[in-house]
Amino acid sequence: MKIKNLFIVLFVAVTFLYSCTESDDNGSDMGKLTVQITDAPFPHDLVAEANVTIYKIEGRFKSDEMEMDSEEAESGESDEDKEGYKFVTLMKEEIKLNLLDLTNGTTEQLADLEVPAGTYDLLRVYAKGINVVLVDSTTYDLKVPSGQQSGIKVFIKPGIEVRGGLTADLLLDFDVSRSFVPKGNRNDLSGIKGFNFKPVIKACNISTAGTLSGFIYTIEEEEKVGLEGAQIEIYAADTLNTTAFSDATGAYTVLGLTAGTYDVAVELDKYEMQTAEDVEITAANKTIVDFELSAIP
Repeated sequence: MKIKNLFIVLFVAVTFLYSCTESDDNGSDMGKLTVQITDAPFPHDLVAEANVTIYKIEGRFKSDEMEMDSEEAESGESDEDKEGYKFVTLMKEEIKLNLLDLTNGTTEQLADLEVPAGTYDLLRVYAKGINVVLVDSTTYDLKVPSGQQSGIKVFIKPGIEVRGGLTADLLLDFDVSRSFVPKGNRNDLSGIKGFNFKPVIKACNISTAGTLSGFIYTIEEEEKVGLEGAQIEIYAADTLNTTAFSDATGAYTVLGLTAGTYDVAVELDKYEMQTAEDVEITAANKTIVDFELSAIP
């Protein structure tokens, strides 16, 4: 597999979930919040571990009584000292994760708590202990530019509203292809001299998002054989939205796609690329698209 596959896609999803069934708490000023984490498929043949320690998550919110200043909301400077905003600690404990354990829709819960009702428009994710371990045991420890001081800021646009007894779901997409920048020759495993860590995270409202999954295979002796490490590229309006990889069985799952129409391309060394156009993603539903790859003659 080409070394570029190491850096293309890995996402961390922090999902805010609480009961979607209406209850007598609808008028309450508190809502329940759980936090889970997941990532996309990853090329296991090149990387043994991708480790991160998340030790605190804070959410910025305003209640119905607070006045929202749109300029402050966009500036990224509106912390506790800004009028109308407060931060709530959603999680405060060290949780060490090997992101390779969280693939194809697997999640791990980070928090489960009640939070004040209101609109949340920004998260601060505090991280440390970032490192990448290659299959030859080479380990690269990475510096976190802001994750240990002021937190990695992730804006939620539009803000997500939390109400007692209703659903508030948020997915954070941690893009490794842009966040982990290799030093040296990325086309040669032995040529990699380290990484720069520049976290790129986007937020997606789960309630307006869907899932894409399927099976990547080839035909051998009239039998379907799953293909590991196939790269799935998902485009929205000709812009790359995200990328995933098929696992050891040939399966893939991509969470947190905003409802809409996408084009999908699948590539794997020594096989012809296959595409699917106008794939419809529906909110809160799973779309299944399988791909048959043919070996290049």
